[in-house]
Amino acid sequence: MGAPASLLPELEEVVQHGTAEKRAETLRRITGLFLDGAMQFNDQHVALFDDVIGCLIAEIEAKALAELARRLAPVPNAPAGVVFKLASNDDIDVAGPVLKAGRIADPDLMTLAETKSQAHLLALSARPGLNEALSDILVTRGDRDVAHTLATNHAAKLSEGAFTNLVKRAEQDGVLAEKVGQRTDIPPRLFRQLLMQASEVVQKRLLAAAKPETQAEIRKVLAKVTDEVGAKAAPRNYTAALAAVRALHKERKLTEADIAAYAEGGKYEETIAALATLCAVPVEVVDRLMNGERADPVLILARSANFGWPTVKAVICARPGPKPTGQVIDAAFENFERLTAATAQRVVRFWQVRQGTGE
Repeated sequence: MGAPASLLPELEEVVQHGTAEKRAETLRRITGLFLDGAMQFNDQHVALFDDVIGCLIAEIEAKALAELARRLAPVPNAPAGVVFKLASNDDIDVAGPVLKAGRIADPDLMTLAETKSQAHLLALSARPGLNEALSDILVTRGDRDVAHTLATNHAAKLSEGAFTNLVKRAEQDGVLAEKVGQRTDIPPRLFRQLLMQASEVVQKRLLAAAKPETQAEIRKVLAKVTDEVGAKAAPRNYTAALAAVRALHKERKLTEADIAAYAEGGKYEETIAALATLCAVPVEVVDRLMNGERADPVLILARSANFGWPTVKAVICARPGPKPTGQVIDAAFENFERLTAATAQRVVRFWQVRQGTGE
């Protein structure tokens, strides 16, 4: 380490009286000296370079800083203090290289993710080995470009919360839906939700990119809610109920209040007939869905018609069989709150088309 020590007098002169050009030239020389021996230097040696380079970059032009960042980014034992200063720079040309690959401790990465610009977050989102805590911040604070880059960074670890956030954002972003759907670590529940809300084009692309066993799962998803209905109740005759409901609908249009009144009044046939009429789904299909063990079909039909929760709860409680427990009702409410009208309407269209009644 005699060479770096011999530069200290020159360093003092440069720091105190040197021109910008002289400082930049000295910085390049010392950086080169560090890079030439980086693999052999111990922690004390690296700390000395950290102090020396740290002094030089206090007042230096962005172009020289950007060059320094590019040179230090791939070095595993680059001076940590210098790297953090570069990463904190507001100029993304300076910060970008070390944010993507530089030696930065996790707590410092968290600080940068919580405080810096979208350009900084975008660089961070491409960084390999991101942990869940950092990914959570990026998903929460990041814009569309950040979300897209993070979704394609398969070396990043994403928590279930991060996946939930991405799936929600993907409702209005088909490109993001495709990127998230191609991750092998997405929880199955969220993959099904993502697929259900995706456009037909995205569904086809996910199918094309998926492994054979995953393709089989994807093909089942849209039919899942319909195919999973449980034991059916005894066949019912809806002739009278349909006639009454359709007459009312022709006279003044059915409303949510009518369905709530039917359900609360124990008029099951009229409830089914009214749901079928409003949602344009065959009454036989609605009857079969309502008789299943799951409340999901009720939630989907109701959300597609923009019903409120009190009406939904009344319809769930009107179903045949034992009355649902408080736990079942609470779970249904949580699922209803998460379900979007667009997703529900897409599933209803699937039911309509599947039965040959859609346009």
